[in-house]
Amino acid sequence: MKLRKQVTVCGGAIFCVAVFSLYLMLDRVQHDPARRQSSGNFPRSQISVLQNRIEQLEQLLEENHQIISHIKDSVMELTDTGAVSPSGHLPFRSANGSWVLPFDGRPTFLAVKPQDCQFAVGNRGQADVQMLDVYSLLKFDNPDGGVWKQGFDITYEPDEWDNEPLQVFVVPHSHNDPGWVKTFDKYFTDQTQHILNNMVVKLAEDPRRKFIWSEISFFSKWWETADIHKQEAVRKLILGGQLEIVTGGWVMTDEANVHYFAMIDQLIEGHQWLERNLGITPRSGWAVDPFGHSATMPYLLKRANLTSMLIQRVHYSIKKHFASTRSLEFMWRQAWDTGANTDIFCHMMPFYSYDVPHTCGPDPKICCQFDFKRLPGGRINCPWKVPPKTVVEANIAERAHLLLDQYRKKSKLYRSKVLLVPLGDDFRYDKALEWDQQYINYQKLFDYMNTHPEMHVQAQFGTLTDYFNAVYKAHSIPQGSRPPEYPVLSGDFFAYADREDHYWTGYFTSRPFYKSLDRVIESHLRGAEILYSLAVANARHAGMEGRYPVSDYALLVDARRSVGLFQHHDAITGTAKENVVIDYGIIIIPAYVVLFNPVEQERLCAVTVLVNTVRVRILTEDGQTVPVQLSAQWSSASQMSAEATFMARLPPLGLAVFHLYDSPDSPMTLRSDTLLRLPGRSVTARAGDPLPVRSQQADAQTFYIIKVQMQFMVYGTRPSKDKSGAYLFLPDGKAKPYNQKEPPVVRVVEGPLFSEVVAHYQHFQQTIRIHNVPGVDGLSVEITTMVDIRDQTNKELAMRLVTDIQSGDVFYTDLNGFQMQPRRHYLKLPLQANFYPMPSQAYIQDSHHRLTLHTAQSLGVSSLESGQLEVIMDRRLMQDDNRGLGQGLKDNKKTANRFRLLLERRSTGNKMTDSGTTSFPSILSHMTDAVLNHEVLALPVLPKRRGIPPLQTFAPLKSLLPCDFHLLNMRSIQSQDPHSPSPYTALILHRLGLDCGLEVQNLGFNCTTTQGQLNVSGLFKNLDLQLLQPMSLTLMHSSTPLANDSTISLDPMEISAFKLKLR
Repeated sequence: MKLRKQVTVCGGAIFCVAVFSLYLMLDRVQHDPARRQSSGNFPRSQISVLQNRIEQLEQLLEENHQIISHIKDSVMELTDTGAVSPSGHLPFRSANGSWVLPFDGRPTFLAVKPQDCQFAVGNRGQADVQMLDVYSLLKFDNPDGGVWKQGFDITYEPDEWDNEPLQVFVVPHSHNDPGWVKTFDKYFTDQTQHILNNMVVKLAEDPRRKFIWSEISFFSKWWETADIHKQEAVRKLILGGQLEIVTGGWVMTDEANVHYFAMIDQLIEGHQWLERNLGITPRSGWAVDPFGHSATMPYLLKRANLTSMLIQRVHYSIKKHFASTRSLEFMWRQAWDTGANTDIFCHMMPFYSYDVPHTCGPDPKICCQFDFKRLPGGRINCPWKVPPKTVVEANIAERAHLLLDQYRKKSKLYRSKVLLVPLGDDFRYDKALEWDQQYINYQKLFDYMNTHPEMHVQAQFGTLTDYFNAVYKAHSIPQGSRPPEYPVLSGDFFAYADREDHYWTGYFTSRPFYKSLDRVIESHLRGAEILYSLAVANARHAGMEGRYPVSDYALLVDARRSVGLFQHHDAITGTAKENVVIDYGIIIIPAYVVLFNPVEQERLCAVTVLVNTVRVRILTEDGQTVPVQLSAQWSSASQMSAEATFMARLPPLGLAVFHLYDSPDSPMTLRSDTLLRLPGRSVTARAGDPLPVRSQQADAQTFYIIKVQMQFMVYGTRPSKDKSGAYLFLPDGKAKPYNQKEPPVVRVVEGPLFSEVVAHYQHFQQTIRIHNVPGVDGLSVEITTMVDIRDQTNKELAMRLVTDIQSGDVFYTDLNGFQMQPRRHYLKLPLQANFYPMPSQAYIQDSHHRLTLHTAQSLGVSSLESGQLEVIMDRRLMQDDNRGLGQGLKDNKKTANRFRLLLERRSTGNKMTDSGTTSFPSILSHMTDAVLNHEVLALPVLPKRRGIPPLQTFAPLKSLLPCDFHLLNMRSIQSQDPHSPSPYTALILHRLGLDCGLEVQNLGFNCTTTQGQLNVSGLFKNLDLQLLQPMSLTLMHSSTPLANDSTISLDPMEISAFKLKLR
C-alpha cells in the first residue's frame, strides 16, 4: 500500500497508554537503595520500601498529583491485604497490577564530587569565530559572483608582491576512494596499483617532483605486492621529501555518521602500519572529500600530534564569507576547551571542488586550461570549451602570466603570501602519460616564472607540509603555532551544500541497515579487543603464553581493517554502489550461557535468550535461581521456542556464567501476559501455545505518551528537475502524516522484568519496551522500529516526537558520539538545511526538562518546531542526484532502528547552565548511550564434559573505574610480525563531560568520580603492571614512562592513550 499524503494524525502510532506513567509506576515499586543510602538504613519489608519510594516521588513529582494519588491508593491496598512475596525472595504482583522484584541485596551509591561538575559551567577559551554566530549572520543567498559563481570579483594591485614575492606550492595528489562506483579490489586492480607504480618511477625522474597520498588501505595492499626495490624507492622518496603521507588513516573517514571509536581506530591502524613499515609520522591532515566537517576530527588529529590540516567540502556561503574576511585559515579550537590546548591550524579550500578547474584560482574556465590531462585527444575535456595547450616556447609567456593572474587572485583570499594549489582529482595519475603531461608542462611554467624576477613569484611542486612550513616560516613561528592575527574558530561545518539549495543531508540516513550493522560490529570489535588483551595478559601471568593461540590475533587485525574500511566517506554514508542476516540461534537446554559485559561499569540488566522449552530455570554460577520472564517468540511460527528474559548482574568488562536447565516447576519463572489488539475482529492467536495469549478487538484511538506524542511522517521528493538521491535531501515540501486504511495490530506484553507494546503497520513495526529493573536499563524507554519500505517510490519515512518542552528553535545533536553541538532551526534556510547527523543522540530541553533520543545507528535528525525531534528512518529513491554515483537508493533492506528515550528533570535550584556553544549529557545519559551501543553479548556453551574445568565468572578489574571515565579501547599492539601481538597493550581512556544539573537517578552500580585521577597499577586483578607510558592518540609519539604506581590524570572531555605492559 502506498504511503498516503492525507493530513491525518497517526492513530495507533503511539503504541502505549501513558508509557511514561507506566515508566514511573514500574520505577516506584522497584527497590531503590541508592536513594535511601544516605541514611544508612534499608527498609525491612516490601511495604516500607513502597512508602519510602512514595515519599521520594512526592518530593520530586509534585505536579503529577494524580499519579501520586494512585500510588498511595495502591500502597493502602497492599497494607490492607498484607500482600507480600510468598517467600520474600520471589517476584510478585501487587494489587494494582505492578510487578515487584526481589531485592538483590546490593546497595549502590552515587558519589560525584562537586569539583567534577564545574567543567560544564566553567569559562571557555574565547573564539573569534563561532560557527553558530556565522549561521545567524549570513543571509544564505546566492547572487551570481561572476567567473567565481558562488563568490565575488577579486582584484589586486600589480605591485603588491614587489617586496615579498608570492610563494606557490603546487601539490599533486590523487584521491582514491576505497569503494564507491567500483569495489575496493576493482579500484585497486584497475587504477590504484598503476598510480603507485607510476609514482615510484616518475618521481625518481626529477627530484623537484612532489606527490601526496592519504589512503593507507590502498597503500598497504600495494606494498604487499611491491618488490624490495619498489619498497626501497618509496622510502627514499619519503626521506627526500618528494612523497608525503597525509593524515595516514586507513581511509579518509566520513565525519558525519561515523563514531569516534571508529575514527580513532582507523587512524591508529593506518599510523601503526606506517610506523612499522616506513618509520614515518604524518604531520598534516588532508580531507578533501568528506561531505561536511566535524569538530571532532581536528581534536583527534591534534592528539595524534599532527600540526596542520586541510578541509574542502564546506557550504559555499560560508566559504564566500570566510574568503571576504580572509578567514580561510584559522586555528580550530574545541568549543569546550578552557584555553588553547586543542588548537590546530586549518586551511579551508575556497572554491567549489578539489579538482584542477577549481584549485588554481577563481575562474574555472582558465584553471581547466592548466589541467594537462585534458589536452586534446584525451578521454576528458574542459566543459568551458577552451582546452589546455601544451606549453612551448611560443606560448609560455602568455600561459605563465595567465596562470599567475589566477594564483594572485586566489592568494588575496588568504593572509600570507604563500599559496597552496592542489593538482589532482579522483584516481588521477593512473597512466604514465598523465605524469608526463602534468609534471613536464608545469615545470616549464615554474622555470619561466622563477627566472623572470619581474613576475615576483617563486613557484614549485610541493607537499602539503611544505606549504604549511612555508606559512609558519613566513610568520617566524614554530610549526603548529598560531600565526599573528589569524582567527580562532570553534564549531563545525554541517550541513554542507555545494550549490543552490542542494544540501547533502540525505546521506545522514541513506542505507540505515549498514549504518546499524556498522555500529554492532564496532561494539563487537571493541569487546574482542578488550577480551583478547586481557586473555593474553592473564596467559602471560599464568606462564601459559606459549599455549595461547596468538594466531587469533590475525583475525583481530582483519576485523580492525574491515571496520576501518567501512568508515570511508562513501561506505558508512550509504553512498556507494549496490553490490546479514544474524542468526543468534536457539539455545538447547540444558546449557550454559556466558554473558560478556563490554561496559567498564558493573551492569544490572535484563537479558533475553531464545530457549527450546518453556520449562526453564536459570541459575547463577553459585546456584542462586534468578527471576525469569517467559514470552512467546513472535518472529517464528514454531511453538518449540520461547524468549527467556532474566536479570543479570555483570562485572565490568567481565564474563558471568548462567546455567539453563529444564525444570517443570520453578517459582522464579513467570510467564508474560499477552494481549493482542486486532483490527475489526476478536480471535485467539496462536491457539494451543503454552504461553497465554489473549486477543481483543482494537479501536481507532490514538495512544499518547505523557507529554510525548510519537508520529510517523512521510517525505516525497521534488516533482521536477533535481530530486533527492543518495547524497541530497530535496523534499517536495513539509512531511505528511503516514496513513494506512486499517488500524495496526497491537500486541501488549506485561511481565515482571519488562512490559512492551508492539504495533504492526504495513511499512514498519514499532516496539516500545520498559524494563522493570533497577538502574540504567529501567530509566529509559526502549524503542525499536523495524522499517520495510521496499515497495515505495521516492519516499522517506520519519519518526517525529512532539512534546510540550519549550525548546524554542534550539536543539542539540552529537558529533561522532564524542561531544554535543547546539543547533538552531533557521526559517531562512530550506527545510533540508535544518537536518544534521545524529550518530548517538539528540535532545531538546527547557528550564525544567531534557528529552534525549539515544540512537544505536547514525541517522539524520532535526527539530522543525519547538518541542519536536524528528528522525529520518529510511529513504527509498529511484534516481541519481547527479553527484557521481549514477544510481538511486533502491537496495533497501528490512532494517531495525533502535533507540532509547530518556526523560530527565532538572534538579531543584539547578537552572539550565548550557552556554550558547556547549552542552553536555548527564551521567545517566552517558550510561544509557553505553548500554544501548554496547549490548551484553550472550555466548551459549555446551554442557560440561568430564575433565573440562568448570566455567567461572571472570571479573578482571580489581578497582572501579571512575564513572566519568570511558574505556574507549584496550588494544593489543602489533609486533613487527603483523600477525602476532607484541607484549604491549594500548589503553585508551576518555573522560566524559558531565551536566550535573539533572536529577540524579539510581544507576544500579556504585558510581564515584575522582577529579580525573586513576591508579592504573591497581586497576587489573591478578596482573602486574610493568610499563606505564603516555602516548599520542595513535601511539606514534611517546613520552617518558611513568612510575608503575603513578596516578594518571585526565581533564574532562580529553582522550588519552597509554602503552601498558601487563603480566
